Amino acid sequence: MMERRKVDILCVQETRWKGSKARSIGAGFKLFYYGVDSKRNGVGLVLKEEFVRNVLEVKRVSDRVMSLKLEIEGVMLNVVSGYAPQVGCELEEKERFWSELDEVMESIPTGERVVIGADFNGHVGEGNTGDEEVMGKFGVKERNLEGQMVVDFAKRMDMTVVNTYFQKREEHRVTYKSGGRRTQVVLPDDWETTAEVIRETGRKVLGVSSGRRKEDKETWWWNEEVQDSIQRKRLAKKKWDMDRTVGSGTGQDNRQEYKELQRRVKREVSKAKQKAYEELYTRLDTREGEKDLYRLARQRD
Repeated sequence: MMERRKVDILCVQETRWKGSKARSIGAGFKLFYYGVDSKRNGVGLVLKEEFVRNVLEVKRVSDRVMSLKLEIEGVMLNVVSGYAPQVGCELEEKERFWSELDEVMESIPTGERVVIGADFNGHVGEGNTGDEEVMGKFGVKERNLEGQMVVDFAKRMDMTVVNTYFQKREEHRVTYKSGGRRTQVVLPDDWETTAEVIRETGRKVLGVSSGRRKEDKETWWWNEEVQDSIQRKRLAKKKWDMDRTVGSGTGQDNRQEYKELQRRVKREVSKAKQKAYEELYTRLDTREGEKDLYRLARQRD
């Protein structure tokens, strides 16, 4: 996308990469990132490698805020990547984010240029009455609390919300599209209301099932012995069922055979599971072991 759009510097959020590093990601681009948890948050900046030598300073403040200072043709440029807490997060977490962002801004000398590329998780709203100095008229929906925080920050730092100054096409205002349906997600402050919005959207987009879903079974640990035992148990069950239907005199023998095979299958399953998990544990630090874990997680999901 950066190649196609001719983007030299890109701010990214929710990278979910743990660590404080810089790495080449191919096609002549390098990623600077910071994260403390591989399951949530994380921020980063992607640069064309020709600009890497222009980097003077990297500030990794938290897994929600980081910045780069570059010198380009004698101009000092500060690029900040930010990821604000979502609507449902605690107020304390939101205030901590804005405090960190304030600190980064205050550390930048007057006269240096600053660009913030962030996911602020807020809506500044359509129209700009009373806020003409910091935003245009082309915001999205009604302003929420998080959007007000963005506007207040822009006024405090003498900045502008750039993407409100031009009209966006409809496809750039839509966050989900499938089968002719279009959804623009606007999360309210109350979690119960949010949950109901999600459920109602699910009903409209996906429909409602009968609820009689057959429980999936894990099969990643199956081996030939388990499969063979299960097949023989099924055949024995069919024979017993047939005997009960036609009233054959051999029904008791077939029932006994089925019960014995049923017990054998349980033993084979237990042995196969134990062996598979033991092998998995010994391979956890290898690439193959990682693939096994992902496969197991997908089946459980």
